[in-house]
Amino acid sequence: MRIPQLTMEATYAKLAISTEPARLEITQPPAELTMEQPPAEMHITSVPARLTIDQTEAWAAVNNKHVFRLIRDAAADGRQAVLDFIERAAIQGDELMRIEQGGDPLVEQAEANSEGPPLELGIVLVPPPFSVKVDYEPGRLAIDWNTHAPRIDVKAHAPIIRYQQGTVKIALAQRPSLHIDVII
Repeated sequence: MRIPQLTMEATYAKLAISTEPARLEITQPPAELTMEQPPAEMHITSVPARLTIDQTEAWAAVNNKHVFRLIRDAAADGRQAVLDFIERAAIQGDELMRIEQGGDPLVEQAEANSEGPPLELGIVLVPPPFSVKVDYEPGRLAIDWNTHAPRIDVKAHAPIIRYQQGTVKIALAQRPSLHIDVII
C-alpha cells in the first residue's frame, strides 16, 4: 500500500525597501570683525643733570683773578693799610705823649718802623685744599603713558540650516505563497 505524501512548497515574502536619505546642510557665514587699536601716547619730561664746578678760589690762590676782584682786593688791602697806619700812629702818638714817664719811645718807634713784620716760613699748598667747589644736581625724568583700550566690533551671523527630510518606501516585491501537493 502506498501512503499518500504531501509536498509543500513555500515562497517567502520579499520586501522592497527604497530610501532617500535626509539631507542636512549647515553653512556658517563668517563673523564680521573690526578691530582698531589707537596708539598709546607717551609724554617724556626731563630736567637735565647739572654739574657746577667753581674754581675761582683755586685761581685766586695763584693770583689769577678777574680784574674786578683784583681792584676789590687792592682796595681792601689799601683800606686795611690805612687803618693799620692810623692805629700805629695813634699808639705811637700816645707813647710820645707820655714821654715824661720814662723810657725811650723815639728809639723804640724808629726800630719798629724800620723793620717789617717777621717772615713766616711754612708749607703752603697751592691751590689750598677744598678751594674747588663742586655742586651736582641730579637730573629728573618723568614718563607719562596714556593708553587707549582697543575698539573691537563683532557682528556675528546666525548659521544657515537647510534640511530635506528623507523618505523610506516599503513595497511587497514578492507575495508569500504555500503550495501543497498530494502525491499518491
